[in-house]
Amino acid sequence: MTTPENRHPAHDDLRERWVRTLLTVRRPEADLPSGTPSPYAYADDLLARWAEPHRRYHTTDHLIAVLDRVGLLSSHCEGPEAVAAVTLAAWFHDAVLLPDRSTNEDRSARLAERALPEAGVSPQLTAEVARLVRLTATHDPAPGDTGGEVLCDADLAVLAGTPQEYAAYAAAVREEYAFVPDDAFRAGRADVLRRLLDLPALFRTPYGRDHWEHVARRNMATELELLLS
Repeated sequence: MTTPENRHPAHDDLRERWVRTLLTVRRPEADLPSGTPSPYAYADDLLARWAEPHRRYHTTDHLIAVLDRVGLLSSHCEGPEAVAAVTLAAWFHDAVLLPDRSTNEDRSARLAERALPEAGVSPQLTAEVARLVRLTATHDPAPGDTGGEVLCDADLAVLAGTPQEYAAYAAAVREEYAFVPDDAFRAGRADVLRRLLDLPALFRTPYGRDHWEHVARRNMATELELLLS
């Protein structure tokens, strides 16, 4: 639940962003069943999830960053409906966050599969949003999956921050997993970094390759070296 204490300064703007996206793709008002909840109800539920007190990195600020990057990369998508699908997937991609579980992406996708049809979104678009959310478990979209490329690049762009931004990101991730002992965290985090570094390319959009790839690899290699030292 969003309270005055955890209400983000961008809360109202985010509600409007959600509604604008939803209204571009949901069925006409006349075709919706009686009692269909207001679009704002879904925004409020999602924003409450993103404001949960145990979050340190996967916060409302992360949601905003991913939404903004989806907008930056949106020309890579194949039309307005594809942009809407990626935008909705950005809203849902970390909506369920249980740091001690490895099923967060699937749980977030299942939340989308329940909420979006009720909100008036077609089964086809709902399935695409859920597929995109699940893709963030690996960040490895197939060649030509432009929606997946945009969402994964938007999610990974944090890796290409300045050294100070990257250090803040890494520290927030550690805080989110504070319950994990240091040795176990270092081993698990090193495995994540190696998996990403082993990808032929971290970023699949032209913008991501040109602006983020080199810096992200340098940042991750530095973090991995520090973890293993």
